Amino acid sequence: MKPLVRSALAVVTSLALTATPAVLVPATAAAGPAPIWSGLDTRTWDRPIPAPGAPAGTVPLDPRLSLPDAGHAVRQVYGSIDQHGKPAITTSAVFLPHGTPPPGGWPVVAWAHGTVGLGDDCAPSTQPRSDRDAEYLGHWLREGYAVVASDYAGLGTPGLHSYLNGEAAARGVVDAVVAARAEGLPLAERWALVGQSQGAGAALSTAVRATALGAPAGLDYRGVVATGAPANIEHLFQWAGPGFPPVSLPTGLNLYALYILAGFREQHAEHRIDDLLTPRGRELVDAAEHLCYRDMREAVGDFQISQALARPLKDVPDVYGLLHRYMGTPAVGYDRPVFLGQGLLDLDVPAPSALSLAAEMAAHRQPLELRVYPDQDHSGTVYAATPDATAFLARIMG
Repeated sequence: MKPLVRSALAVVTSLALTATPAVLVPATAAAGPAPIWSGLDTRTWDRPIPAPGAPAGTVPLDPRLSLPDAGHAVRQVYGSIDQHGKPAITTSAVFLPHGTPPPGGWPVVAWAHGTVGLGDDCAPSTQPRSDRDAEYLGHWLREGYAVVASDYAGLGTPGLHSYLNGEAAARGVVDAVVAARAEGLPLAERWALVGQSQGAGAALSTAVRATALGAPAGLDYRGVVATGAPANIEHLFQWAGPGFPPVSLPTGLNLYALYILAGFREQHAEHRIDDLLTPRGRELVDAAEHLCYRDMREAVGDFQISQALARPLKDVPDVYGLLHRYMGTPAVGYDRPVFLGQGLLDLDVPAPSALSLAAEMAAHRQPLELRVYPDQDHSGTVYAATPDATAFLARIMG
């Protein structure tokens, strides 16, 4: 195991030692708020799937889902490619600033969202944004950027959302920008990526593909802002099994692990992941496919990922390779600047995760700007990093 990864495990372990023993909560938690489809319910799709980046429908976004700083907002459905390399539809919300667009259109921030869940009801374009995300996206609108916010394939559309699957997320994010411009919205060619948590991993995975994927549509990719980025998790996750980790982890880490298992199980049905699970583990992995974050957190309670597995993941042949290809965050291949922000009090994505990525990137001479916020947790880093990220975007987007 790499030294930096061992350090990550040590930090997670020390943070978790005070957790309480597991308490089982029914996996059938109360349903969250009903989705608002803005007249475009995409849970089923019986029409032809358009080419990647081609819009299949655009409607005004329901005012309850818009942002105070948006002068205009729409919901789109467009063609993309899913985790199995097959044509799929994906949805997005597009927010434009108030006022008249500059010559050539508004420069674009492609927003990659954090963990909301895997079920169709969790799609961000069908739910009000959290206070934090509304403020953060509103900041970029006030700065004169349009915001194109993909839901990722499988959220609100047929198929399961492939949690932390970088390649699938990258296609959905780039195709959302292509579709928004194809619909005639006043958007410039130049664009950048901004992501938090799951979305930071998605943004980084998109960043190494952005130029190649966007160039055929005339996009001019400039760089990426990522805060609270999950990275190198597969180095630890490969060892999951009965009694490992040997300490109690915070609820959030167990919740993310169950979402990973659900996505990994769907991606690699040939390896019969269910055969490795305890009965309660199978119940919670099944629940992970439809429960959104808040309800999944209630269902998980103090249940531990070490209790979900009756056999070690290492029983799956080449499990590290499979996990790395499924969810690995790239350390090389960046052709545009990268801003990486990390809080040292982050319990959702402990700091050694992103910092080990930063060390790898630096060793490979990637165009990295790293900012560390010693007194910030997962959400606090979003706010603390905003001035630095704003200056970064202004520099690369000018």
